[in-house]
Amino acid sequence: MRQLQLVTVAVSLLSLTAGSIPTAKPEDVGLSSQRLERIGESIQRHMDAADISGAVTLVARNGRIAHFEAHGLMDIENKKPMAKDAIFRLASMSKPVTGVAILMLVEEGKIRLSDPVSRFIPEFKDPKVVVLKDPARPLPPNGDPDFYNIPAAREITIRDLLTHTSGFVSGGPGARQANKIAPRNPDDTLATYIPRLAAVPLDFQPGSQWTYSPGAAFDTLGRVVEVVSGLTFDQFLKQRIFDPLGMKNTAFAQPEPNASRRVTLYRKTSTGLVKPENHNIPVSSTYFSGAGGLSSTAEDYLQFAQMLVNGGQLNGKRLLGPRTVELMASNHVGDMFNGKLGRPARGMGFGLSVAVIQDAVAAGLRVSNGSFGWDGAFGTQVWIDPKEKMVTILMIQTQIGQVQRDFENAVMQAIID
Repeated sequence: MRQLQLVTVAVSLLSLTAGSIPTAKPEDVGLSSQRLERIGESIQRHMDAADISGAVTLVARNGRIAHFEAHGLMDIENKKPMAKDAIFRLASMSKPVTGVAILMLVEEGKIRLSDPVSRFIPEFKDPKVVVLKDPARPLPPNGDPDFYNIPAAREITIRDLLTHTSGFVSGGPGARQANKIAPRNPDDTLATYIPRLAAVPLDFQPGSQWTYSPGAAFDTLGRVVEVVSGLTFDQFLKQRIFDPLGMKNTAFAQPEPNASRRVTLYRKTSTGLVKPENHNIPVSSTYFSGAGGLSSTAEDYLQFAQMLVNGGQLNGKRLLGPRTVELMASNHVGDMFNGKLGRPARGMGFGLSVAVIQDAVAAGLRVSNGSFGWDGAFGTQVWIDPKEKMVTILMIQTQIGQVQRDFENAVMQAIID
């Protein structure tokens, strides 16, 4: 009997180290079972409207999963039902993972947020900024505008990259030079590509505005991690984040046995959902994009998000200190993020790799003040809510913003305590 008890304890400990978060009856964590059903009703309305093919929705509060459901189809053509362990392309929901990697090295004293990027990648020394010859003239849809380069007022820093205030390949006239100056080759790595990309002129003076850098900024941060740690970026994430948190289904290039679990990408059209031309985007086995290259499951990403809502630790594994998580989730850009990238005109801030809700009423969002998170180009979204000790995850593979807003509303109305 004693031996059986020891085996049971060992199995329990093993499940904890694997990153398993327990389930709970919704009422035990202050949620209404009846009201949580409205999440599924909301998703169903969007499936009926051919907005999305399906979804996985997850809500955890007080460290326990209260809602976890799969809805609809993961592949329409094959009528394949959505599964809870379906694998989704995270796209930019990869960025908070990269942010945590950088902050872990900040805590170790190996990186400062104020460090110039050139400290780690010398090619970033002496950057240039694009100046349009006629600023009042709209950028041409094709081709290059008339411009010249001037020296930047200062170098870009780690903080600039984390907060999208660097001007580095941020969609402006400078970004248009990227493919000419530094075309990316199929066999490129972060080590070979990022130093070449450093020659691209900035779109604006560092720190002067918030403009999204969809790829370059966080891919550069991934290279910084490599330089500082001596590991390739995928190895660092696996050894320092994924393995400790038990995230067995999160990776850049998923192993072949997981291929059948990948959710198909769709684009909404006037005639219904169709696969975009790039629906089968190849995943590089050499270039590990910290900006958008990861794929994962809802439950895997929960381990990461729960670590953050816990103040940096999960199941006895501490990745960050609580004050560092607070720093990550604080507004670092003043009023510059409001109204950008389709966000509300008021009430928002931006932290170190995440959006921050400062005033939910002003923003017109059904999310708690102090919540932070980010979403991905294919519709994935996470909110980490310290006030309610809650994590909400929506996984879809069609970019329909109203699905996210309706999910947020359905979650918040279910809180009864």
